[in-house]
Amino acid sequence: MTLTPPPRWKTHAPTGSAKSGNVLGRTIIFNPDATNRKNLLLLIQLRWLAVAGQVITIAAIEWGFGIDLPLPEMAAVVLSLVGLNLASLLFLRMARPVSNGVLFASLLLDMTALTAQLYLSGGASNPFVSLYLLQITLGAVLLAPWSTWVLVAAASLCFVLLTMVFLPIEMSHHGGDLLDLHIRGMFVCFILAAGLIVLFMTRINRNLRERDAYLADLRQQSAEEDHIVRMGLLASGAAHELGTPLSTISVLLGDWRHSDIIARHPELLGDVDEMQAQLDRCKRIVSGILMSSGQARGEGSVHTTARDFLDGLVAEWRDHRSPAQLDYDNEFEPDEPIVSDAALKQVIFNVLDNAFEASPQWVGVTARRQGQALVLMVRDRGKGFDKEILAALGKPYMSSKGREGGGLGLFLVVNVIRKLGGTVTARNTGRGACVTLTLPLDALAAGDENGI
Repeated sequence: MTLTPPPRWKTHAPTGSAKSGNVLGRTIIFNPDATNRKNLLLLIQLRWLAVAGQVITIAAIEWGFGIDLPLPEMAAVVLSLVGLNLASLLFLRMARPVSNGVLFASLLLDMTALTAQLYLSGGASNPFVSLYLLQITLGAVLLAPWSTWVLVAAASLCFVLLTMVFLPIEMSHHGGDLLDLHIRGMFVCFILAAGLIVLFMTRINRNLRERDAYLADLRQQSAEEDHIVRMGLLASGAAHELGTPLSTISVLLGDWRHSDIIARHPELLGDVDEMQAQLDRCKRIVSGILMSSGQARGEGSVHTTARDFLDGLVAEWRDHRSPAQLDYDNEFEPDEPIVSDAALKQVIFNVLDNAFEASPQWVGVTARRQGQALVLMVRDRGKGFDKEILAALGKPYMSSKGREGGGLGLFLVVNVIRKLGGTVTARNTGRGACVTLTLPLDALAAGDENGI
């Protein structure tokens, strides 16, 4: 069935960094920029911690240990990190794409600032030189392999240069305490690096897991909708094939009706009329399949209102199924012009049929408006859904009917409603089951020239 959604339901990426695909006429786009934006925000938070840590460390060394440091130059490096963070936040607010290059540049600038501070405070002899490993670890997780190796090469080069070019620190008054001071500094650096690696690696891995879960959902959705396409092709092909024999039978029944032998036997004439009625019903079913598969488009869509559409649909279903009791309550107010579609009608019929099969004695239907959405609840008094079906709602071949091919009706319902931007939920009420369809009115808008 081809329910072609309005163009506004398509999602478009702001840049060329997104990956897109088309499933059942809908553009599905995965934009890796979303994950990169989260990771850039984590780097910004890490940089704020680095600024605070540098200020505290410089103050402790200058006034706590009485070691003279080039404060103006080191303060300039700290201010440059603050400026970099403000620029990064502005970059995020501008909704610009965050690529591998942006993350790589951020880490490279952080490494440059660290190198500048180490140059001003003893070079490679500074115990905080091992913080280069923090930058490399983050790069190994966030960046493409080539970028990480560039970081490794840059950190190695900086380390070598710091062994030859640096501003020495005058600590002669500490005497034999230099080694002890250096070891304490190494311990502080170790605690700091280990804590930051655990904290930020955990959060980065969470972002990556969310991205992988999103991709898995898209792949599953694509596979399910591909299943629908194949079923639609099969159904339309079968409908075309059935058209010729049904037409032949209709001609033969017309000849029988005018036959003298049949005319002399009223009971045979009644059988012929009944056969013709059932044949006409088969033709309507075949026409419905062709309309819902997009091959009789001019007859498939009808301009109406939400209340009239639901009233007519429920009345038609009642006439065909004749439930013992049908409680129908149409609370949709105010009314809304919509375009009904044969496929949407079949979807709702599927839900009603499932309720009728579970509870032939009673079916309840309630329609109401919830903001800009149509909410349709179908209830029954059957045994309810199994836990496995509720957990895998809308998956094909998940059915409690115990027959091959069961569960496809609900599978089609979930995917067609989802394609229109709506949702399907199911729950057990204690006295049966309730299936709720929620459809955005924009997807049914009468002003949409494309229809549903």
